[in-house]
Amino acid sequence: MGKEKLAALSITEEFASKIKADNQKERLTKWAPVFVLIALFLVFSLILGGSFASGSNLVSIMNQWAIPLLVALGLTFVIMLGSIDLSIDGTVGMAGSLAAVFVLNSRNGNDMGVWGLFLAVFCSVIIGFMIGTIHVKLKIPSFMVSFAFMNICAGIGLLSYGGKPPTIKDEFIASIAKSSFLEIPIITWVALLVFVLCLYIQECTPFGRHIYAVGTDETIPKAVGINVNKVKIKVFTLAGFCFGVAGVLGAIRLGQGQVSIGADLMFPANAAVVIGGTALTGGKGGVVNTVVGTLIMTVLFNGLTMMGVNPNIKTGVQGLIILIAVALTVKRGSTIISK
Repeated sequence: MGKEKLAALSITEEFASKIKADNQKERLTKWAPVFVLIALFLVFSLILGGSFASGSNLVSIMNQWAIPLLVALGLTFVIMLGSIDLSIDGTVGMAGSLAAVFVLNSRNGNDMGVWGLFLAVFCSVIIGFMIGTIHVKLKIPSFMVSFAFMNICAGIGLLSYGGKPPTIKDEFIASIAKSSFLEIPIITWVALLVFVLCLYIQECTPFGRHIYAVGTDETIPKAVGINVNKVKIKVFTLAGFCFGVAGVLGAIRLGQGQVSIGADLMFPANAAVVIGGTALTGGKGGVVNTVVGTLIMTVLFNGLTMMGVNPNIKTGVQGLIILIAVALTVKRGSTIISK
């Protein structure tokens, strides 16, 4: 009897020890991106001296951070589902092109003012809705639908200005690019407002909780009566909103509308989301993680640029980061990465 008690006690202690080790590993994983961000900042400050931590460069980092943050916020919810959205480059470019065409510009007689910006974002929302609807209704993988829409959106953007990018002539809209509040660019404030909205949706609404549930195992929310397809469509629509805002701000910052505003945003956004701790298999992570992930990417590229590193090497570093982040977050033995 005494031996049985000792054996039971030993099993209990071993189980408790495993739980404790798993919790410690989880806490370390959760805070690892923050440690990486601090380490990057310290390393670049030591290498580049005061110029990296100067006020002007910090403002520059905030300005560079805005659009990647918006794109990554939209992508975060899609990845939390375990899906992927490859339409980013085209959708952002389309929204930026349409925004410039709708407001007072050098190409046509339109002058819709700020309503033109809202209309451009609305067009991007419609694209997100269509991607989500086609994905769930026709049961086509999200990466195939979104890849097709990337090209469709690029075509719409090119057609909107007929090959000659329009310059924004509206003085108020053009002035936004140079405006700031508390030394922080207005464009960055807009991105932060969208972040607060996304955080509210994630933490304070049933929709936010349903995203986690669908991403973890969609059979469970189905069993309790949650409309999984509706959740997916709403997620892609929300992503379209974020991409649209990013495109409009890109056009304002450039002073011109063109499809290339969205070029090369997709892979850095994916890298930022995954580095922040959102798992590609879904059900884990969130927009706070994405804030840290996008800051890591922005600080990294700002520091490498100030060091005069070859752009091709920076691209290679980006690919290496994605590979490492995916290796650390993908569930072992899982056969499905994108739904």
